[in-house]
Amino acid sequence: MITVKRKVQFTREAHGRRRVAPATTEPKPVEPGRVPRISRLMAVAIRLERMLQTREVSDIHELARLGHVTQPRMSQILALTLLAPDIQEELLFLPRVTAGKSAIHEKMLRPISAEIDWARQREMWRKAVAGR
Repeated sequence: MITVKRKVQFTREAHGRRRVAPATTEPKPVEPGRVPRISRLMAVAIRLERMLQTREVSDIHELARLGHVTQPRMSQILALTLLAPDIQEELLFLPRVTAGKSAIHEKMLRPISAEIDWARQREMWRKAVAGR
């Protein structure tokens, strides 16, 4: 009798079908540094806004309860979705932080997200980034 030992990997395809694929022997290379906090907050804000739009949650108070934060803090996080789309994209794709704190933080974005006009937001954003 022959015994064959081999690692396999199961992948999911359309409609939940499982497929057996050979296991990869090499681990994926780990990028140095970490994703900036503001990038993670931006991603969370987008996800939370989608939850509100799809009625997955009833209101911001329920979101705050689920996220274990206060309602005012949840409002601050959701305010990031009021930024111009190109600013949101820049925040999501900021370079990884290798040491210390990120130069861009949520508190510096509050006055920008409070501005309604996207052109003015972009102007304020350029000044904020140039100052860092």
